[in-house]
Amino acid sequence: MSVLIDETTRIIVQGITGRDGGFHTAQMIEYGSNVVGGTTPGKGGQMAQGVPVFNFVSEAVKATGATASVIFVPAKLNAADAILEAVDAGIELVVCITENVPTGDMIKVNEIIRQRGNVRLIGPNCPGLISPGKAKMGIIPGMIFTPGPVGLVSRSGTLTYEIADELTRAGLGQSSGVGIGGDPMIGTKFIDVLPLFEADPQTEVIVMVGEIGGDDEESAAEFIKTMTKPVIGFIGGRTAPPGKRMGHAGAIISGKSGTPQAKVDALVAAGVPVADTPHDIVALVQAALARKN
Repeated sequence: MSVLIDETTRIIVQGITGRDGGFHTAQMIEYGSNVVGGTTPGKGGQMAQGVPVFNFVSEAVKATGATASVIFVPAKLNAADAILEAVDAGIELVVCITENVPTGDMIKVNEIIRQRGNVRLIGPNCPGLISPGKAKMGIIPGMIFTPGPVGLVSRSGTLTYEIADELTRAGLGQSSGVGIGGDPMIGTKFIDVLPLFEADPQTEVIVMVGEIGGDDEESAAEFIKTMTKPVIGFIGGRTAPPGKRMGHAGAIISGKSGTPQAKVDALVAAGVPVADTPHDIVALVQAALARKN
């Protein structure tokens, strides 16, 4: 099985006629994702990457029955409004790849989504998600993933790719990979994804890749204490100096909040082995699987 998406998920692409939207739509279709259309205001009635283009998400949903949307609308063209358009049209899963979406806009977006209660937002500033061998949404390179028992959830796109490649080369396939994004205000956090892996029959072990900044990893550690499946941890940015942003807008240490040691300590207290390097994750996953069997 998989979490969040599979080969039956009907996907539209917001911003499909743009450079990035068009390129990654082609990649998603080639991988096997069920992309049924896309949107660009003013270009309705055209075709792009072999699928119809609509002016509005509501039109696309009505014509195609889409339930998921991936957003490549630039921040300067108001990606936050694109998220809300998808929500208003009844889309159940929204994946926002766009980076540099203003935090103030995302506070409003997340409050509206919270009130609706029937939609999940992944991102913004995320690589998307993948169910190996079935479907992918976003910019994740599908060739480095292979089906298997490891659930992977990460705040970092680059580390997602590196760790997936390490696992695949070691013969450790993945049930699903979810890149939740590294901004301070995102729609889905570790604590939202971990229960999905806990309930997924294919997933036998979970790899959770955090980084400095915020307290998502500490919150996740509390939930991990209630889980039956083993979790392997890794915290990126452990050498980052306090007060300096490292890569992601959310990757900043302020005082004692968000320090790598606090995250490592919380995970260790929850019984989570924490790898020192991405390469070390393979051995920890192998050991966890051996204990299960």
